[in-house]
Amino acid sequence: PDLSGYEKFGLGNVKYNISRIHVTAVEFPSASISLIPGTGIKLVIGNASLTIDMNWNIRTWMFKDSGRSTVYISKVFVTAIFSTSLDNTGHTSMSLTSCRTTSGDIDIKLNGKS
Repeated sequence: PDLSGYEKFGLGNVKYNISRIHVTAVEFPSASISLIPGTGIKLVIGNASLTIDMNWNIRTWMFKDSGRSTVYISKVFVTAIFSTSLDNTGHTSMSLTSCRTTSGDIDIKLNGKS
């Protein structure tokens, strides 16, 4: 979904809109799944990265600008624990019990008119 809103900075408000958000690349160079007896499944993703492209525009009382942006997020680490059980019909049910995510680097490139 698009993101839009207002932020207050120094001399006034900044209106922003981020649209046409697309994830263009995802890499999982290190991923593993293991069983946790009596609990469920543990998923570990290490050193992942993703690239996101989007349109942006901002407007203040002094100026306005718009353009394209590419965001590259790297050194992403995720550990998630899923609990598993059987429902009353015998089907497997899974729910997220815990999740921890960290990211190391974020590189943002803005291309605009100004």
